[in-house]
Amino acid sequence: MNDRSAAPGSLALVESLVNTLDLESGADALDTAEGRARFGLPENPENPEDPANADAVGEAGGEVARARELRESLRAALLAHAGHPPHREVTPLGELLASAPLLVTIDEHDGSARLAAAGAASLLSRTAAAVAEALIAGTWTRLKACEAVTCHWAYYDRSPAGRGRWCSMQVCGARAKMRRYRAK
Repeated sequence: MNDRSAAPGSLALVESLVNTLDLESGADALDTAEGRARFGLPENPENPEDPANADAVGEAGGEVARARELRESLRAALLAHAGHPPHREVTPLGELLASAPLLVTIDEHDGSARLAAAGAASLLSRTAAAVAEALIAGTWTRLKACEAVTCHWAYYDRSPAGRGRWCSMQVCGARAKMRRYRAK
């Protein structure tokens, strides 16, 4: 849906995770091996019906379920950035990110510091690091979700006033304006 350029820096991870679900068609990129691989999520074993693979299937399914929960909590936060209520009841993003281990890393060459995901760099930790980095940079609230109920696609608002409403003026914006015009 989005004809805008990607969000800056690590916010691109958040934007791309939220945009794995197309609300209009119901297509979920996390249902595919390629979609899960983009976020470092485990694949289902080749023979999921084999009892020997039961633990791997459960682990993969649990990781994907947690990624979906994170995605919808992020979407609710991005809707709030745009001044809209959550699209549905979700786990508050703060609760999810509170359990994400982060480290402060220092570059040996220039002494610069940054937050980074700790350990195996889970999706939750990488997302928490991206949000923290965006907070420091002042870009977090510019990442929004489209106000169109059938869309809610994530986009980075580059407008001077920071008051963008739709992921695409040509699609969602045009539809909303046409609905308003027809209602007159």
